[in-house]
Amino acid sequence: MRKPAPTRSMSAADAAFLYLERKGLPLHIASVCIFDGPISFPEFVSSVNSKLALVPRYRQVPLVPPWSLGFPSWQDDPRFDIRRHISRVTLAPPGGEAELQELAGRILSELLDRDKPLWDVHVVDGLADGRGALIWRVHHALADGVSGAELMKVLLDATPELKRTPPKPRSRRVRPEATETSPGNGLAGAISSTLGSLLEFEAGLLQLAEMLLNNRKPNPLEGLVELLPELSASIERLPFNKACTGARKFCWTEFAMADVQTVREAVGGTVNDVILAVLARALARYVKLHGQSVVNRMVRVVCPVNLRLPEKDNGAGNQISFLPVALPLDARGPVRTLQAVTARTETLKGCGALGFVKLIANWLSAAPPPLQALFWRIIPEIILPVPLLNLICTNVVGSPTPLYAAGRRMLAAYPQVPTGWDLGVGCAVHSYDGKLFFGLIADTEAAPDVDRLRDFLVLSFEELCRSAPLAKGRGIKRRARGARTQQEQPANPVQAAAPESTNVGLPPTDGPAPAVDHGKEAA
Repeated sequence: MRKPAPTRSMSAADAAFLYLERKGLPLHIASVCIFDGPISFPEFVSSVNSKLALVPRYRQVPLVPPWSLGFPSWQDDPRFDIRRHISRVTLAPPGGEAELQELAGRILSELLDRDKPLWDVHVVDGLADGRGALIWRVHHALADGVSGAELMKVLLDATPELKRTPPKPRSRRVRPEATETSPGNGLAGAISSTLGSLLEFEAGLLQLAEMLLNNRKPNPLEGLVELLPELSASIERLPFNKACTGARKFCWTEFAMADVQTVREAVGGTVNDVILAVLARALARYVKLHGQSVVNRMVRVVCPVNLRLPEKDNGAGNQISFLPVALPLDARGPVRTLQAVTARTETLKGCGALGFVKLIANWLSAAPPPLQALFWRIIPEIILPVPLLNLICTNVVGSPTPLYAAGRRMLAAYPQVPTGWDLGVGCAVHSYDGKLFFGLIADTEAAPDVDRLRDFLVLSFEELCRSAPLAKGRGIKRRARGARTQQEQPANPVQAAAPESTNVGLPPTDGPAPAVDHGKEAA
C-alpha cells in the first residue's frame, strides 16, 4: 500500500540546507556500507524500487517559489526513474580499503543533481576478498542522520531471504501544482510560517521564564553560568579550520560497542561522552602534530541532538537541535578527559541548553522566508576572524541487528556528515550490530592528512581502555582498528601506531571517576 504523500512545504531548517549548499559545501549525509559478498545489481534495484512507496518523499524534487516568498516545496517528479538514482561502479585494482576510500571521496565531493529527487546509491563491485559495497547519499534537506538511518532500515532487509518483489505500480502522469508555486500562494505561505514561528518563539520564552522563576534547588542555570566563560570565549582555529575548496577525502575506523560499554560501567558517562572524550584526545594529538600547543586551549564541538518523540512517526526532514560543547585539549589523561566531557554535557543538558538553542532557531525562523533565503545564501561567503565552532560530531543510533542487501549481510556502515565553509573536518558515528563505526570527512586542502586523525582516534580509544579502572577486574579486548586494510590488525593496535611520546605526550595518569546519570543520546 502506498503511503500518503507527506506535507509538501519544507520547514525552515530543511530549506536552510538547500540555500546553504554550493560547490565547496556539499550538504548530503552519506554512508559507505560493506557487505560479505558482491551485491546483485538487478536484485538490489528491484528490491529498492518495490519499497519506494514506503518513502514517497524520495520520489519528489524541491521547487523554490518565485522570489523565495515562501519556503521551497516538494513536488512529485513526473520523470522519476529508479535507474537515475542507482548506478554501478567497479573499484580500481587491487580493490582494497585505500581504493574504496578514494572512490568514496570522489563521490562525496560531488553535489546531488537538483533536477531529480535528492538521493543516489552506487553499487560497488571489484572489492578484494569477494566483498561488496554500497555508497549512498541523501541531501540534508531531505533527511537528518536519524531519518537517514531509518531510510537504511527501510531500503535494506532484516533477513537474508530475498523477498518477491510486488508488481510495479502503474505509472501515472503527475500534473505540476501551479497554485503551490504562485506568488500569491507563496506570500500566504510566508505569512503563515512567520506567524507559526513567532508563536513557537513566544512559547519558548514562556518556558524559559517559567524555568527562571522556578524555586527548585539547585537552579539549573547555575551550572550554565559556570560554563558561560568557555562557551562565550572566542575559539581558536585548529589546523583544519580553513576555507574549503570542495574536494573531499574520506576515511574510517570502528570500535566494539562492548568495549565502550565496559568503559562506561567503570568510569561513567554516556556513549556520546566516550566518543567526545576519544575525539578530544585525538584532536589534541593532531594539533601537536601540526606544531601547535594544546595548553589552555578548548575545542568547540557541536553535536546534533534528536528531537523526535519516541514511538511516534515523526517523518523525514530535520528534527534536530544542537548541543555546543567546549572540550579541553589539555586534560591530564584519558579518564580525566572523559570526566571533563561528562561534567560539561550533563551540565548543558541539565540547564536546558537545548531549549536555548531551539529558542534561537525559532527566532531565526520567525524572519520572513525571503530574508532567511538571503541570509543562508550569503553566510557561507563570510569567513570570520575566529570560527564559531571547530567541527561537528554526530552520533546516530542504527540497527542493533544485522541488515541485508540482496541477501548479503552488511558488515560495516561508515557514516559521513557534511562539512565545509571553514570546517575542514567532520566526524560522524553510527552504531550498528554491536559496533561503533566512525567516518571522518575532510577537505583535501584543509586536512590532507585526515588519516592521521583517524589513527589518533584508534590510539586514544586504546589509551582510554588501558587507563579506565575496570569494574570487577574485567579486561577489555582491544578491538579498535584502523583502516589500512580489511585484514585483522595486531592484537594491540597501539604498537602499530606512532609512539605517543612522538605525537603529543599526553600522560595517561588518571584516577577513578564518579558515576553519573546517563542522559539522552545525541543524534
